[in-house]
Amino acid sequence: MTPLDDFLEHPDILRLARALAARPGRTVEPDRPVRYAATAATLRPGVSGPELLLIRRAQADRDPWSGHVAWPGGRMEPGDADLAATAVRETFEETGIDLARRGRLLGTLDDIHPRTPALPPILVRPFVAAVAAGAAVTPSREVAGFGWVPMAALLDEANWGTAPVTIRTVGVEERPVFRYGEFQVWGMTERMLRQLVDLLRDAG
Repeated sequence: MTPLDDFLEHPDILRLARALAARPGRTVEPDRPVRYAATAATLRPGVSGPELLLIRRAQADRDPWSGHVAWPGGRMEPGDADLAATAVRETFEETGIDLARRGRLLGTLDDIHPRTPALPPILVRPFVAAVAAGAAVTPSREVAGFGWVPMAALLDEANWGTAPVTIRTVGVEERPVFRYGEFQVWGMTERMLRQLVDLLRDAG
């Protein structure tokens, strides 16, 4: 049995994979032209159970998600066979984690799009992935930092709430957030993360 096979047999990952298979993410048919993108919620074995990778995007003037805490991901490119390939490619390019060789895509969450009209018209498909123990993160120039969040912290409601956040072209608004250590997750990633947490809870 490989290290990946061993992790896929972890009770939490087994329950999550079954829940994703039982309720695949809902796909959205856009009513206007959009760019497609994909992200990967990447889980690895930790000391006390599975851990989720979060990255902080590097500052970039032309990037509307500059500086945000997120999952690895990005826009679909012409060479991508599908959005699953986009998620795998972007995860490798941004973090050096090779989901094609050392990981497994477990399923999808619901498609989402920005709620702020000033943001680009984009449709994001969130994938959930498992990666073998020992997979090291090698951040690209697009990544300013990263960390791993224990599943227990994701499920702890004390880490969820609201906080004022600065939104480009809008200003400061109170938004739902997830906090863990130096990370504050809000916006599209918070919505995807809440989907994942709800699925984990439903899976028991």
